[in-house]
Parts: sequence; structure tokens; C-alpha cells
Amino acid sequence: MARQESQQVTVKLSTNFERNLDEIEAFLIEAEAPQTFDALLDELTDTVIPNLERFPGMGRSFLSRTILSVETSNGIDILQGKLAAIGENAELREYVLQHYLMLYARVGSVIHLLSIRHHKQLSFDFQHLWTAS
Repeated sequence: MARQESQQVTVKLSTNFERNLDEIEAFLIEAEAPQTFDALLDELTDTVIPNLERFPGMGRSFLSRTILSVETSNGIDILQGKLAAIGENAELREYVLQHYLMLYARVGSVIHLLSIRHHKQLSFDFQHLWTAS
């Protein structure tokens, strides 16, 4: 059995995470599955957040991923700089749910939920890209 972390951990939602939840809700409403959003909220409050409070290092390290492009390498360098500025114990981790991928930062005894995406959501806002200004 995994050893429980002894330090009290606080989980906070970033503005971007909340915006991602709004995007997921709109995506699921458009897909005619609004009840799925309620299930996500239940999973976050009943499982994900309690798990992170108890085992804050449970997700895999985001920065240990294999770098396959110059763009990714540049992005990782930027992220590492931002993490170093936050504190020497800051780390960026991924939490994989059945249908979602979540990114969070662990900074001491605080977990910052940074981003969440449904695996079927597109990464790009194609409608915005094709709308004339």
C-alpha cells in the first residue's frame, strides 16, 4: 500500500482550470451529453481532489516526458523557468482520468489545478481561427 503524505495539502483551482471546465461543459452540451459534465464534477470533488490531498505526488511528472521537437523543448524550458521562479520544490504533474487529462503544479503543500481537457476535445479553437475579423 502507498504511504500517505503527512503534510496537509490544499487544492486550488486556477482561473484557466475553471475556464477549461466551462469549455468542457459547452463541449458536452453540444455533444448532447450534459449529464456527463455533472459526473465530471462529482469525480473531481469525490475522488480527484481527495486523492491529491492525500497523495499529492501521485500524478506522473510532466517534465519527464520525451521531448520530440524543438517547439516542445522551448516550451519545457519556459515551464522549467516558471517553476524555478515559484520555488525550488515546485513540480508539474499530470493526472490521467478515464476521459480527461489534468495538469497540476505541486508547490510545497499547495496543489494548483492548472488545466483539464476531455480526450475528444480539439486542442485548437478552429471556429475562432476561421471567423473573419
